[in-house]
Amino acid sequence: MNKTILVTGGLGYIGSHTVVELQENAYDVIVIDDLSNSSKEVAERITAITKKPVKLYISDIKHQHTLEAMFEHESIDGVIHFAAHKAVGESVQEPFKYYANNIGGMTTLLKVMHQHNVNTIVFSSSCTVYGDTNRSPINETHPVAEAISPYGTTKIICEQILKDLCKHSGFRGIVLRYFNPVGAHPSAQIGELPLGVPNNLVPYITQTAAGIREKLTVFGNDYNTPDGTNIRDYIHVVDLAKAHVKAMNYALTMNQSYDVFNLGTGNGRSVLEVIKAFEKASGTDLPYIIGDRRVGDVEQIWADASKAENKLKWHCQYGLDDMMKTAWKWQLVLGSGSKSS
Repeated sequence: MNKTILVTGGLGYIGSHTVVELQENAYDVIVIDDLSNSSKEVAERITAITKKPVKLYISDIKHQHTLEAMFEHESIDGVIHFAAHKAVGESVQEPFKYYANNIGGMTTLLKVMHQHNVNTIVFSSSCTVYGDTNRSPINETHPVAEAISPYGTTKIICEQILKDLCKHSGFRGIVLRYFNPVGAHPSAQIGELPLGVPNNLVPYITQTAAGIREKLTVFGNDYNTPDGTNIRDYIHVVDLAKAHVKAMNYALTMNQSYDVFNLGTGNGRSVLEVIKAFEKASGTDLPYIIGDRRVGDVEQIWADASKAENKLKWHCQYGLDDMMKTAWKWQLVLGSGSKSS
């Protein structure tokens, strides 16, 4: 029989792409999502891609009784945990919201898993745990730094909670620290749909090109980088989703109790490089201005993902041009009146 994986936040941006990859790799999938940053329509769009229905529970993972009822009713082999608030700026303004949801939701989920003898979990973490570092490419041995935002703090604390439970309570946990997910599914059925003004570069680019935003502001051009703008490691969301499947394969069979992997391309790209790649992919001139530096922005960081390549047998297949083409294709679908994650 196929293994059954619970995906929390499975209708969100990365979650929905991961559900697609799980279904296409012979896993049965259950999704729980509170729809706070997604839409029920995403389940239909996943089915349009995979031709398989999505078993969906609409609920908040902080609601322990709902989780307990689901675990009692379903036979679950492992969990991929995405459900969390993720906007750095908002976390500074509303820290208690982030502590309650990200940490409280994680601990409730782990408690219910433990009660039902489900001990395998892949946790969605972030390169923000490395803080403001000058060393790139950065690998998993780099010390975790003091967080620069409450969002980052929640990721660090959740990683430590999982590590403790793997050491003392029989869990098998994989932490995936990923860099900057961008792009959309090649089918243009699912993609990133931020609520309100985008916090991330690529959806702001595509919305500007579509005329939704007047212009893009590049936050600083006086950094110690080749063109003066910030450098990040942008990874296609489908490559990222495939890594979660590889991680679950590994987690279900691994001997050790806890492991950590970086997920990125290993290539740093500046903001201006991304803009030029988008203009090339879309055939559109992008209006942008140079603004002041943004507080909390790391100057440059990109991944050493060799550990994931070697142990998970995972490799990126999409380049920057693919990221921009699929992001723009998705934006055009949105402009025609469709909606998704």
